[in-house]
Amino acid sequence: MNKSELISAIADKSGLSKVDAKKALDATLESVSAEVKAGGKVVLVGFGTFSVSERSARKGINPRTKKPIDIPAKKTAKFKAGSELSNL
Repeated sequence: MNKSELISAIADKSGLSKVDAKKALDATLESVSAEVKAGGKVVLVGFGTFSVSERSARKGINPRTKKPIDIPAKKTAKFKAGSELSNL
């Protein structure tokens, strides 16, 4: 399912127009993104949790040249499925 199909599904199930469903989805995604970028956590009970995970710096190997490389530390977005979503 892509974004336009999701908008159509939201509109059908909620009785909203597709324009209003798109606005609601965009607002939801912007809110979740802003909270995670700020280092927070978004918990949707039964669906899942969006959070930030920090990866530490580490040594790696370039597979082509077999030479060691330094991989810098970075923050990544993480999603953990909730109980209702994971019990399919």
